[in-house]
Amino acid sequence: MKKNEKFEFLINYFSENMQIAETELVYNSPYELLVAVILSAQCTDKRVNQITSDFFMSFPTPEVLSNATQEAVYQKIKSCSYPNNKAKNLIGMAQLLISRFGGIVPESIDDLQMLPGVGRKTANVIASVVFNQPAMAVDTHVFRVSARIGLTTNAKNPLQAEQQLVKFIPPELIPKAHHWLILHGRYVCKSRNPLCGDCGLQQICDFYLSGRQSD
Repeated sequence: MKKNEKFEFLINYFSENMQIAETELVYNSPYELLVAVILSAQCTDKRVNQITSDFFMSFPTPEVLSNATQEAVYQKIKSCSYPNNKAKNLIGMAQLLISRFGGIVPESIDDLQMLPGVGRKTANVIASVVFNQPAMAVDTHVFRVSARIGLTTNAKNPLQAEQQLVKFIPPELIPKAHHWLILHGRYVCKSRNPLCGDCGLQQICDFYLSGRQSD
């Protein structure tokens, strides 16, 4: 099967079977989503939502967070992975958000990546979710699912995977397709023990058709 045919099948399948596809992070503003995505690195969305429900009571705005001590932030996020680094990055992010961007989360991916704790994946998430830009954020789920199905070929890193994916997905669908792949990877195409028997993408999936799911 040609790659464009795989993408066409996948888009049709998810358009019908996953009409609602959105982040599972809970947020009420671009600032809150930015904090949540920074915290989500190597941490589950469920854990992040538990943390942020209390975090935003103490640090409701970038201005308040920019004046916080690292210890105060650490105490609020210590149950997530790498809390020391994330506490430092969150304060630095808030300070630069105030000093350079007037406290407003920028739309540009390049501007977003200037903020401490914000790499390309995080910048793409914000650009996609908040500003509906055609930005494909490639996390571990997207990277794994894309490779298994055969949507990407020999991609050695997330950037290569991103570049291959956006070639075949219409720009207006990229924000939604990002969540299609994440949610599929989280609940069906799991890293260990993928639920291939429950998957509607069997007929286009290289991983399934090769029989590797039974290894």
